[in-house]
Amino acid sequence: MTSYIAIDWGSTNLRAWHYQQGNCVDERRSEAGVTRLGGRTPAEVFASVTDGWPVNEVPVVMAGMVGSNAGWLTVPYLACPVALDQLSSRLTRVEDKAWIVPGLSVERADNYNVMRGEETQLLGALALQPATQYVMPGTHAKWVQVEQQRVQDFRTVMTGELHHLLLKQSLVGAGLPEQEESSAAFREGLTVGSQDASILSRLFEVRASHVLGARDRRHISDFLSGLLIGHEVALMTQQADRSQPIIIIAGNALAQRYQQALQFIGVDSVTLEGDRAFQHGIRSIADDLAN
Repeated sequence: MTSYIAIDWGSTNLRAWHYQQGNCVDERRSEAGVTRLGGRTPAEVFASVTDGWPVNEVPVVMAGMVGSNAGWLTVPYLACPVALDQLSSRLTRVEDKAWIVPGLSVERADNYNVMRGEETQLLGALALQPATQYVMPGTHAKWVQVEQQRVQDFRTVMTGELHHLLLKQSLVGAGLPEQEESSAAFREGLTVGSQDASILSRLFEVRASHVLGARDRRHISDFLSGLLIGHEVALMTQQADRSQPIIIIAGNALAQRYQQALQFIGVDSVTLEGDRAFQHGIRSIADDLAN
């Protein structure tokens, strides 16, 4: 089994793992994402996070926004369609310290898209849960089409970010009390969002409904979440192959919401823990480097 160091370095946080002979012996977390370096250089953050680890003795593999134009070094994208087993042969070395995994891109007149970090999860997912359709919920949800182990196409839906902006920085969420979880409010939002061809006209109604007392002001976040996720899922599955389940790659709470939304419109799905997919993907890259 390979010994290596894996780093998932995003915009707002960083997670690192030290593996010895395939077993994780240490894990560290930091809020020093590439947009939150606090005046330090990426090299300084790297040195701090990996302090005491054998960075000069084992492969160090990094994925995520660390390879963006806002990160440590801009790493070129791999253009789709692309076989993910190419990732390990297209790594970029940074300051003789570590390898950065390239992201993926789509560049067509009808679709311009990029991803960084999710490609490593996809690599693991293809081994753990082979499929032709994946959704990777998050701040920017990725909907991915795969054929014969090749990523053919993907789309991005800014559902998570839109929910945050509407709730925290728009009139929709102005004056709301601390929010509480409500499965009933989420289901109500799903019903509305999945059945409307466009939800633009519905967004202000979210505010109006709680201002007029028609909807509990403590449950607006979950209603809005259901509205946005319901609409996203209905829109993105219009051309889906319903003979096969869609694989949801995410943490448990978010995966359950997407699974509920898919079930609501009659689409089967299977969940795969996002961290498990990432770790499996990064391990396969480290194994290739070691060999």
